[in-house]
Amino acid sequence: MLDAKPLPADPNDWRCEDVAVWLRKIGMTKYADLIAMKHKVDGKCLLALTDTDLKDPPVSINCLGDIKKILFGIKTLNEKVLEIGTSAVSNSHHRPQSNGNAWKNQKDGLLVEYNEQNHLSISGEDVVTTTRRAEIVQDEETLLDTLAKSTDGTSTVQLISREEIIRQVERPDTYFKSVAKLLIAFAYSSLSFLMTSFVMVLVHDRVPDTKTYPPLPDIVLDNVPHIPWAFDMCETIGLVLAIVWFTVLFFHNERVIIARRMFSLLGTVFLLRCFTMLITSLSVPGIHLQCEARPNTTMQEKLHKAFHIWSNLGMSLHGVRSCGDYMFSGHTTVITMISHFITEYTPADWTGLHTFTWVLNCFAIFLILAAHEHYSIDVFIAFYISSRMFLYYHAYAYNHAGITATDYRMRTWFPLGWFFEYGSQGKVENEFSLPFSIRIPRRIFFAKTEKPTPKPISPKLTETNRKKSSVVSPKQNGNGNCKNHNSHSKKHN
Repeated sequence: MLDAKPLPADPNDWRCEDVAVWLRKIGMTKYADLIAMKHKVDGKCLLALTDTDLKDPPVSINCLGDIKKILFGIKTLNEKVLEIGTSAVSNSHHRPQSNGNAWKNQKDGLLVEYNEQNHLSISGEDVVTTTRRAEIVQDEETLLDTLAKSTDGTSTVQLISREEIIRQVERPDTYFKSVAKLLIAFAYSSLSFLMTSFVMVLVHDRVPDTKTYPPLPDIVLDNVPHIPWAFDMCETIGLVLAIVWFTVLFFHNERVIIARRMFSLLGTVFLLRCFTMLITSLSVPGIHLQCEARPNTTMQEKLHKAFHIWSNLGMSLHGVRSCGDYMFSGHTTVITMISHFITEYTPADWTGLHTFTWVLNCFAIFLILAAHEHYSIDVFIAFYISSRMFLYYHAYAYNHAGITATDYRMRTWFPLGWFFEYGSQGKVENEFSLPFSIRIPRRIFFAKTEKPTPKPISPKLTETNRKKSSVVSPKQNGNGNCKNHNSHSKKHN
């Protein structure tokens, strides 16, 4: 019987059938065929499973208790793997005469932590200091030498393997891990923009002379008249789309994940633009452009101009003028990417906003061509690369678990996508809320009018008033006159 078959000691050596047996042993029989057989999950894939893999398609387990049981079992297996690695190191330490063949094909390293004592003389007195050190070793001889350095006999050996690094990256994202990834993506995009700015200065310094190299033939530019204000209007449209997008991003519940994807995509596209601009220099697309090569600029001047372009976001509205940065259009790239983000991260029934976004995108592309700032091929390639990069990246982000589990090469082919997206939740729900809570005191709107409190009356004054009222106060008749006063007037008459 399959269930009676003993499992290998190391879960990394398990086959799909072994994973099915293990699932049955922990009481998850109903998922054995689904996970192990249908989706081909072997031992290594099992150790890398996360809660996102289990609850998202294609597995889609909708029972929280079952998910936690499977994850608890996987955690136990990972601890078992670490114990096996530690025991292997311990056995090698107790066999110093080994020929070391076990290390020949070993690509993993060992992290060895130990206490090293140093004797110092301070003001004529001997002082012993203890320093905690750590070294990574790759062979048995180095391991034994490192263990011998421990003066107090305490040392810790930890296995650092490629699988362990992968498991650390592929663990489910926490809030702090998501924020850290966002900061890394922001730094990556900022560095890419800075490199792009520096390359723009380089290509401007060696732009071809317009007299020697006139504008190239272009079907669109040859048939569309030059509009002087078109490029400024294109940047104005870009600012409008940017305001719309950052408003959406500000109120989106998953703003950290979306901002990380935006920075990683923009950084990658502009890094590609650095190479395309630098490799081939095209002639100026319009005779109206005053472009001259600057071959004798110093490095300090280049850096100053690059910082000017970077700090002003490369916009002509801010006084940035550059030539030679044609292949491919950076304005088309940014506007197209923003349009994709607005469409993807707003509800599908917001068709009015989506139509408005793409109409502005088309107008912006037309205005770039009408301004004769870029060749048609620059705009077409920019639109194609931006849209394909957005779609490919999100296709991987939404299905990273299944793709990477079936083909380990995806970690090499898409390193940024694997690093930023693995452990993330994939497709996010388009729900919106304030990023902070606003508390308004109730007394501002629900304040009650307080009745004036009567002044306290002293007991002596109360007793005096009571005596006066009993002696002096006359009884009044129905007409409001005092009876005593009427009788007194009759006697007088």
